[in-house]
Amino acid sequence: MANANDIKNGAVVKEGNDLWMFIEFQHVKPGKGPAFIRTKRKNVMTGKVVEKTYNPNENLEFTNIDRKNMQYTYNDGANYVFMDTKTFEQAEISETVVGDDRKYLTEGETEVTVAFHEGNALFMELPLSANVTIKYTEPDNQGNSANARLKPATFENSAGEEFEVQVPGFIEIGDRIVVDTRTNEFKERLKKA
Repeated sequence: MANANDIKNGAVVKEGNDLWMFIEFQHVKPGKGPAFIRTKRKNVMTGKVVEKTYNPNENLEFTNIDRKNMQYTYNDGANYVFMDTKTFEQAEISETVVGDDRKYLTEGETEVTVAFHEGNALFMELPLSANVTIKYTEPDNQGNSANARLKPATFENSAGEEFEVQVPGFIEIGDRIVVDTRTNEFKERLKKA
């Protein structure tokens, strides 16, 4: 066991049945009263972010999270299958862990970081951006407007599911674009080959 003075960003502690990852911490020494540590932490299973303060000498149960670089290979219907890029071992990851990030998975192309604890996949982290091809969008009817207007456009993942993203008016069907995977926002159009 270690104490709260050992808190670092990215460290994970086990409290009850929950695992919490620290995303921010600050040692506070007020003018009156004892020092404390103010933290912001995220539940690695639910994604819920909460603030909590600790006494610096409070005992905590730190635990290790194994992060592996993995490539998405295919969906077998119930699970998503990823391959470790170093050992070539495969791991089946449930749809609840993958969640909405499935929209950016392309078979044989997408590399992600998967966090494991005691052999169980906890969460996955996508690259910050993804390249997608626009399957459908309305033509731009605004002309060369001084105001950049956004319009809906759809793209398809490798499983054939369609998703929507807002794009500028100049984007056309068949264009390859870059999307920010954290915000689902258009970043840029890729040059045509």
